[in-house]
Amino acid sequence: MLDEKTIQIVQSTAPVLKEHSTAIGKRFYKLLFEKAPDLYNVFNQTNQKRGLQQEALGYSVYAAGEHITNLDAIKPVIERISQKHRAIGIKAEQYPVVGETLLQAVKDVLGDAATDEIIEAWGKAYGYIADAFIELEQKLYEETKSQPGGWEGYRNFIVEKKVEESDEVTSFYLKPEDGKAIATYKAGQYLTIKAKVPGEKYTHIRHYSLSEAPGKDYYRISVKREDEHDSSPEGIVSNYLHKQIQTGNSLPVSAPAGDFVLQQDDLPVVFISGGIGITPLFSMLQTLLNEQTKPKITFIHSTRNSKTHAFHEDVKQLINENSDIKSLVCYDSPTEEDKASKNFDKEGYIDLDFLKSNVATKEANFYLCGSLPFMDAIIKALREWEVPSERIHYESFSPVAILGE
Repeated sequence: MLDEKTIQIVQSTAPVLKEHSTAIGKRFYKLLFEKAPDLYNVFNQTNQKRGLQQEALGYSVYAAGEHITNLDAIKPVIERISQKHRAIGIKAEQYPVVGETLLQAVKDVLGDAATDEIIEAWGKAYGYIADAFIELEQKLYEETKSQPGGWEGYRNFIVEKKVEESDEVTSFYLKPEDGKAIATYKAGQYLTIKAKVPGEKYTHIRHYSLSEAPGKDYYRISVKREDEHDSSPEGIVSNYLHKQIQTGNSLPVSAPAGDFVLQQDDLPVVFISGGIGITPLFSMLQTLLNEQTKPKITFIHSTRNSKTHAFHEDVKQLINENSDIKSLVCYDSPTEEDKASKNFDKEGYIDLDFLKSNVATKEANFYLCGSLPFMDAIIKALREWEVPSERIHYESFSPVAILGE
């Protein structure tokens, strides 16, 4: 345990680190890649260009410092990061260089304000926090490897089939190259792909949600092709998968991971997805429908229009087969054909009035997945509706840890 003086220094200076979090994050990654260029093979370079990784680092450092005496208060953040670390293969021996680099970045950004006493205190705090991560991640490694069909590191999977789900989304059906059993997973979890993209100096690692209920002898991921737009660069891996990976090709995959899973209780369930955020929620929907006792389910999906609407027909079929599902669709840019066929329920975005009008009760578990602005807006609406935080569950397809602040 940390001494009182260290705790006092860390907690009193945490707000200062928060104020300078973006600059610290940028400096940290510049230094880190200079010291250990092989880590380019691990970190998402697209998120680096967008500044998301830097922002996430700054937030995590501040949050850990603020809650240094009660890490349980940020348990969801720790669990989420640990799951990702296990998935991409972060090891205990990599933590020291990260700690050294982080302290150097703090000193470089804060200058004389980062006294030796402050740096020493944060060094002790980092060691304490790193030990918590290492212990949890070691447990995850052991559990993953020892489970039936489990493995450590990456295992080659063959693309058995590709299926277009919309103009932007393609599903990939993956079977193990060695023909052996595969590990099961919980609905909502993801696979991690290591892509060796032609022309790229480093490998690229990406997480993709499993988009089908568990229990099959294959995995299915459904990937949105990320095109270049505004200031966002083209998705290197999504375009590689869509355009270059064909049936019969092999992909290195790590075992399923993730903390975004169904809660075990009898409350009604409300799924709210935006765009490609439908993937983990569709897996959850299928899983619930396979249960003997099904809760009341409301499935709300928002996307631009029918051209970008993945799994539309699949959800319709499930509704026809199950009377316990209520499905609603929102298009913010419906086509003329959409308007003529009236194949959606609301033009525009999901808001609190829409939720109150279509969700039978706020006494439910709400599962959200979509873009950061989408989820931030939904979470704020649910909080305004006074839905307790413990019943709002979400998956973020970015490194940013906490929404709705």
